[in-house]
Amino acid sequence: MSQILIVEDETRISSFVAKGLRSAGYAPTAVTTGREAVDLASTGDFDLMILDLGLPDMDGFAVLRQVRAMNVTFPVIILTARNSVTDTVAGLESGADDYMAKPFRFEELLARVRLRLRSEGGAAEPTTLVHGDLSLDLRSRRARAGSTEVDLSAREFTLAETFLRNPGQVLTREQLLSRVWGYDFDPGSNVVDVYVRYLRKKLGAERFETVRGMGYRLR
Repeated sequence: MSQILIVEDETRISSFVAKGLRSAGYAPTAVTTGREAVDLASTGDFDLMILDLGLPDMDGFAVLRQVRAMNVTFPVIILTARNSVTDTVAGLESGADDYMAKPFRFEELLARVRLRLRSEGGAAEPTTLVHGDLSLDLRSRRARAGSTEVDLSAREFTLAETFLRNPGQVLTREQLLSRVWGYDFDPGSNVVDVYVRYLRKKLGAERFETVRGMGYRLR
């Protein structure tokens, strides 16, 4: 199980990322300061770091430079509200492997985590998800239900992907909102129910079960 170090001082974001990574099969550890990040990075126990730049005790760039100076080579994904080209270039030149701006969607962050871990020699990520006669080609972004190819919007595809990565598991509306629409969502929104109806219409109503008081499950 890959160990991921989250360096983020906003508790809401840190908890959201950690919860999502844990449900995806990773072992996250969250810290709020740069000093903690440097100390833990030096242990050699981690496979990847997700790093915010605006930390309370030191700038994230300084953390990155110290980590790389210790010859720690694990992938680093910068996740920050700073979205200027200057900051992006500075992050990559300081030794980051990837750069994401907030607000963000968890599924995109997860895809980048998988990509970086795979490039470091982890298990290959499947390019097609299959459950019964339902399949999603992650490269071409095509969906098939039985022998029929189905046209899905980008959001519908991401929602379907979330279900196929968790077959048989009850996914709450909150989980689906956070994974598909991002951490900065309105928990009172009915957008999940709307898009599940879209998937039922396109992929088959019998595939998506409503679990009363909880959420939805891919049969």
